[in-house]
Amino acid sequence: MKNENIAALTEQDICREVLLEKYAKGDERNVDDVRRRVARALAQCEQPADVDRFADAFFKTLDGGFIPGGRINSAAGTDLRATLINCFVQPVGDSVSEVGDDGKPGIYSALLQAAETMRRGGGVGYNFSKIRPKGAAVKGTNSLASGPVSYMRVFDRSCETVESAGARRGAQMGVLDCDHPDVEDFIHAKDEGDLRNFNISVGVSDAFMQAVADDTEWELVHEKKPDPAAFQGFYQRTDGKWVYRKVRAKDLWQQIMASTYDHAEPGVLFMSKINRDNNLSYCEDIESTNPCGEQPLPDYGCCDLGSINLCKFVRDAFGEQPSFDFDGFAANVALSIRMLDNVLDLTVWPLKEQQREAQNKRRVGLGFTGLGDALIMMKLKYNSPEGRGMAASISEAMRDSAYSASVDIAIDKGSFPLFDADKYLAEPHCASRLPDAIKMRIREHGIRNSHLLSIAPTGTISLAFADNASNGIEPPFSWFYTRKKRMQDGSKQEYQVEDHAYRMYRLMGGDINNLPDYFVSALEMSAEDHMLMCTAVGPFVDTAISKTVNVPVDYPFAEFENLYMAAWKAGLKGITTYRPNSVLGSVLSVEPSKETPQDLSGTLTALENEADRRISLQTAPTPALASLKYPHRPKSLGGNPSWTYMVEHAEGDFAVFVGHLDNESQPFECWVNGAHPRGLGAVAKTLSLDMRGQDKAWLTMKLDSLARTFGDHSYSVELGDENIHASSASAIVAKVLRHRIAQMPATETDNNEPTPMLDAMFARKEPKSGTDGTISWSVDINNPQTGDDFVLFVKELTLPNGTRRPYSMWMAGTYPRELDGLCKMLSHDMRVIDPAWIGLKLRKLINYAEPQGDFFARVPGQEKSQSWPSTVAYMARLVIHRYAMLGILTEEGYPVEDMGVMMPEQGDLFSERVEKVAPMAGKPCPECGNHAVIKKDGCEFCTACGHVGACG
Repeated sequence: MKNENIAALTEQDICREVLLEKYAKGDERNVDDVRRRVARALAQCEQPADVDRFADAFFKTLDGGFIPGGRINSAAGTDLRATLINCFVQPVGDSVSEVGDDGKPGIYSALLQAAETMRRGGGVGYNFSKIRPKGAAVKGTNSLASGPVSYMRVFDRSCETVESAGARRGAQMGVLDCDHPDVEDFIHAKDEGDLRNFNISVGVSDAFMQAVADDTEWELVHEKKPDPAAFQGFYQRTDGKWVYRKVRAKDLWQQIMASTYDHAEPGVLFMSKINRDNNLSYCEDIESTNPCGEQPLPDYGCCDLGSINLCKFVRDAFGEQPSFDFDGFAANVALSIRMLDNVLDLTVWPLKEQQREAQNKRRVGLGFTGLGDALIMMKLKYNSPEGRGMAASISEAMRDSAYSASVDIAIDKGSFPLFDADKYLAEPHCASRLPDAIKMRIREHGIRNSHLLSIAPTGTISLAFADNASNGIEPPFSWFYTRKKRMQDGSKQEYQVEDHAYRMYRLMGGDINNLPDYFVSALEMSAEDHMLMCTAVGPFVDTAISKTVNVPVDYPFAEFENLYMAAWKAGLKGITTYRPNSVLGSVLSVEPSKETPQDLSGTLTALENEADRRISLQTAPTPALASLKYPHRPKSLGGNPSWTYMVEHAEGDFAVFVGHLDNESQPFECWVNGAHPRGLGAVAKTLSLDMRGQDKAWLTMKLDSLARTFGDHSYSVELGDENIHASSASAIVAKVLRHRIAQMPATETDNNEPTPMLDAMFARKEPKSGTDGTISWSVDINNPQTGDDFVLFVKELTLPNGTRRPYSMWMAGTYPRELDGLCKMLSHDMRVIDPAWIGLKLRKLINYAEPQGDFFARVPGQEKSQSWPSTVAYMARLVIHRYAMLGILTEEGYPVEDMGVMMPEQGDLFSERVEKVAPMAGKPCPECGNHAVIKKDGCEFCTACGHVGACG
């Protein structure tokens, strides 16, 4: 295999786009421009005579693999008065506004401090355990406390309102101790979608974990006394705390596990381990972490982060004897530490308390990125003892080089003010595990920084500065995918995004269709393998590691729970998992209003005081991805049976055929033949797709709706002992189908059966506009061949992500009345959140033909005209065009962006494209609007469009 220098790789388009969008300033056009700015800015903290020398050395360090945190790359050396620090931890006391005896600010004072921090660009972590529990006495007002979760909602709304520097919302971490009386409310606080601007974690102690292991009772306690009227049996312990009640430790643990199994929160922080390992346990207590969890911090502490791209130090990648350049790595680490130390003197501090805390301890957090790719390039499997061994060796080298460099800086600039050699090097602190030679140097010269190491998620900095090297400590998530990015002019651009190691292997002539076994992605290894990597690296990291263990949706709960217990026993400081939900949110309809049916739920508003008024939905469904399955028409070499029903009417009779397969309990199609009214064949065609679905309740809803269609003729059919009548042919077809389905074995709808189609609707019944009305799209249709001359109306609303979506269609004028039934059916289809479904339905109708029904008309959106096989076909094409105008479907009727709810392997659901990442259920994506944002490698990642969002 031909070996190429990594530097020779041409830049991926997406890497350049992310760099220009997020990090480049002014006239900067490439990575080198950004690096020169950052290097020059950080060199200003050196002696004036040394600025040029250090600017050159810092640039070489950046070019050689060091990547400062995103805020440093974005703001250092600019006029932006934003902090260079990504995240902080801030205290919250029990008082409403006053500083408590413990020095913690009151709740609303803390809120003001947090708002200022987020305004300057920093995320914030808090521990809310000081806030008295719900039902505790409040003496000053003779009232009862509302509890920490209620105040968290205030912080949540504030975060939602405050736009931070750089135009992104601030991230927040909320922690509550496992012995707080409101811990159960906290565990379930996000079950119904509350606290959306928080990550939450339970701080658990060794005592609690031991109580879980021993299956004993656990006391829920607080310093504040409960109100006697609200609690029975409370008592005060010898330590002065009040025991509100006791719970079975294992039951509380089960609640935590079930919640994080269902929707990835709360996380678990092993606080005893965090404080035991802390180099500064002699002068601080740690109660919370930054929002991504890799930096446990004291009150007003900050995380000053950067990562080194390990791929830069692999020699003879994919060759006969690949190796890691430990000497070059050590040199890069040394100057990286100096740069991070300088950040503490260069940055703008939102609060003086944060500046004082940083100057007293000078915490920094150097980590690495690209570990997964570096191991691949050295032909080592991530999930092997050899791979873990190499990762441990690299981490140990990083630790030793970082601590040695900090000693060198202390010789030059002095130690951090709170340094005490005996206490700092005492066991079991992380510093106590250093080699004796480094410990001797620390005793002799001191050390500049109290903490030095933190392995953080790298998110977009890996894209912009490291050719999409694998994120942080993680293995690659996928080898390649398509990134669908919205441009400033509103257009969309698709990028092919490749993993760095995969790309290098391909360009060196490797067979990408038969990748070697050391190419192992995140989802191809066990959850235990992910945790074992943390166990291998953890002893050499003095703060913590951000790692996400992605597990499949069918991962057994018992094994999932064992992961957390094993992590505690292994001495980890925390663990984060992500398991895709079957459904991450509830199905939306609309809130009742005067004109709205009373069985709808959710929220409906109209845009007031605007001429362009549309219904606006405030929440949206999050259906399980890849859950809607609509197979093609079954093929049977010997044919298939069907039942025939004769419908009588004044202008002649027609037959309704209901086809099914032997031993099947559900019909799969219907069609009509004979003297049936125009448009009825289109109704049968679209119903056949519904019959092949996997949701009996959906079909029942469709048939019930169709059976209520009214017309101006009389139709009758004998069904069993009854003669059924209806005024429309569509209604009679619906009644025939309901009769036949009821006759088939095991067709009753079980209330416990899954209803994926209904779960995917953003409104089960048609939202009503109220007396103020709403704007709809209308178009004229005239078929001279048949005499059809009518107006088609498409009503539209606005989804929570701002997307305008059609939700109902109607007709007025001269047209076949059976098209009322077709409009009813398609209106239901429009309210499926994934537009792939309505696209499929409309494409099936484009070729629908009627005898002597063809006509010549303009192609929507074009100047030319063409022949259309029927009024129905032209109507379907016009609706597709409207979806295309809204940027939802292409003009061919395929979704512009795959939402992932529809199964893509069925051939005709999507236009020809290659899907690189299987969609997973998740939060709404701010880029494409799909509910497909998962936690990947500690960062938000959209599995539908590839958008990389906030880390933490």
